[in-house]
Amino acid sequence: SMMEALPRFPCQPDPLRFWKRISPDRVALVDRPRGERLTYAELDAAADRWAGLLRARGIGRGAIVAALAGNRRELPELFFACGRIGAALLPLNWRLSAAELTPILADARPDLLIGEARFRDRADGHPAWMDLDADAPALLAAAHPSTEDIPISGDEPLLILYTSGSTGTPKGAILPHRQIFWNAVATTTAWELGADDVAPVSTPLFHTGGWNVFATPLWHRGGTVVLLDAFDPDGFLQATEEEGCTVALTVPTQLMMMAESARWGRPLPRLRRFVSGGAPCPPGLAAKVRAAGYTFREGYGLTECGPNCFAISDEEAVRRPGFVGWPVPYLEMRLEAEDGREARPGEPGELLLRGPQVFGGYLRNPERTAEVLSADGWLRTGDLAVRDEDGAYRICGRRKEMYISGGENVFPAEVEAALSECPGVAEAVVVGVPDDKWGEVGRAFIVPRADCALTEPDVVAHARGRLAGYKVPRSVFIVPEIPRLGSGKPDRRALAASEPALVEA
Repeated sequence: SMMEALPRFPCQPDPLRFWKRISPDRVALVDRPRGERLTYAELDAAADRWAGLLRARGIGRGAIVAALAGNRRELPELFFACGRIGAALLPLNWRLSAAELTPILADARPDLLIGEARFRDRADGHPAWMDLDADAPALLAAAHPSTEDIPISGDEPLLILYTSGSTGTPKGAILPHRQIFWNAVATTTAWELGADDVAPVSTPLFHTGGWNVFATPLWHRGGTVVLLDAFDPDGFLQATEEEGCTVALTVPTQLMMMAESARWGRPLPRLRRFVSGGAPCPPGLAAKVRAAGYTFREGYGLTECGPNCFAISDEEAVRRPGFVGWPVPYLEMRLEAEDGREARPGEPGELLLRGPQVFGGYLRNPERTAEVLSADGWLRTGDLAVRDEDGAYRICGRRKEMYISGGENVFPAEVEAALSECPGVAEAVVVGVPDDKWGEVGRAFIVPRADCALTEPDVVAHARGRLAGYKVPRSVFIVPEIPRLGSGKPDRRALAASEPALVEA
């Protein structure tokens, strides 16, 4: 692979080591809930203290350090510490119950589990527990800082992130040093990010978005990362304003919530753009963000590659609604049609990706790795995309979310986009459900706006005016909220299996 031609990095390029020399007093990390600001020199020193503490406990190359904590300064400190000693950091999903975390801990077998007391009961008496607040400060104060970084090869794990996906048991995606490094180089190049950029991180650090959309790329360039412990629309907009944030990652649900906030539309003079990811953004919502005076573009990525896979200019994003643009540097792409040939322009195909930003496989799971990663390095994303005549891409949706109604392919994202524009609709999720006549038909779940008396027939009538007949959902359910996966995406399996006790439209 491309990486084999590269030398073993002396500590796979750890940007703190560079910036603490060049610009030690520049702010690397703001822990906003705790009111703490760490310069590059301070973050570097904190990582060395953790590295010393971990080494003293016998943790080194190949070890796994799990963390069960919200977004706080210790997670980035541990991330860099692990990189320096050859260990991998596994940030666990604290939203999971003990019953859900137990199989993940059994699968990952971490050598140490560092966590917040509030989540202790979820770790089910894990033997190697270290309390982040009660134990760690004294242990760190007594630790001998470690300044000797071991040489690391690009393929060694740095992060392990468990992905639920929408199918079955969680699997631990290994993000090696090379993936995180090349994503940082590709992202900062393609998205034109530099040392003056400041990004809020409100998405949890058990997801790739929290680490690798803006945080690791900005540390690579000497920028500033602002950690928020949870998302609330007012707090996010306030932090973006007060910290002078220049770029901000959101998921569509967060944008919808912010658009209802009293602070929405206030000028954010330093904000260059909102970037939306994680799920397709309804065109009406993108238009609403721009109408409020903010610049907006959509991105696409996944834990297993990137996660920043495409780039588009702000001008093109306006001209081409729904497009994510062109591949970032170093990333090859193919679109594979149903019969295995290359899809023609305008024809949907499964998106395949190859490059140094592709993950290192699933932890101790060669079978599931082989299902998505070919011997010659192509990753099957399971997502369908269309390529324009000039090579720009638009994501259609998940291959497994697509349903076939009367022989016609239906992409829920497209139906959801149309339903989202119906007056009174706050959120729309569409799933395919079995049907004797059509094979599958659409079922829509609609969350109404607080101030609206919305009825099922209103939604159906709206859909009929905008969609081909076979795309119009056969049943519509108005619900108070949508069940979600840990990532914040709708839990489509739960919705498809649910039988709401409501009258069908």
